Amino acid sequence: MRFPPFPTFVRTFYTLSSITTATSHFFARSSAQLHALAPSSNRVTVLRSMPTIPFLGSLFSSSASNSKDMADYPVKKSDDEWQAILNKEQFRILREKGTEAPYTGAYDKHHPSSGVYECAACNAPLYKATHKFKSGCGWPAYFDSIPGAVVRHTDKTFGMQRTEILCANCGGHLGHVFKGEGYPTPTDERHCVNSVSLRFMEKEEEKAAEE
Repeated sequence: MRFPPFPTFVRTFYTLSSITTATSHFFARSSAQLHALAPSSNRVTVLRSMPTIPFLGSLFSSSASNSKDMADYPVKKSDDEWQAILNKEQFRILREKGTEAPYTGAYDKHHPSSGVYECAACNAPLYKATHKFKSGCGWPAYFDSIPGAVVRHTDKTFGMQRTEILCANCGGHLGHVFKGEGYPTPTDERHCVNSVSLRFMEKEEEKAAEE
């Protein structure tokens, strides 16, 4: 029996998880609408989501509750305001904690010698080009961030504990950070970040970010 190549295997897992996550979100919205329309004295009980595949969903999405309230971030916008400035995919990932397909991001194989990766939502500097390394995981990987640029929250999806990372300026979802995987980097950490959450700026902006 021949096993499929690793990238194909990961893409298949991602596709299945995206289907189950999208289905869950659809039924959650439908439930909320029915609940609002029902008389207060006779509320209709509706299942908020369809059964999903927990293992797949936990790999490619985040249900971390923000212990830091969104109002605490310097940049504060409503969902309507974010939708006015972000495209559909940016909103899904940055504001709804989605995940882009592996090996498809613009910055997965992007390895400049200098420059800064900013938050695609608020333009805050997050990572230097010198923080990036080749991990082969299918998403951009960084061993560190610009000091104070990224905040961490515990993500306990389906009993699994991971560490979600967000932009400290606007609370936009970036991805997750993993430690102790054995990569030959100064921190032995891998910030696994969605390309959609980022915007790359050239060397001149890197100097400005450091001042």
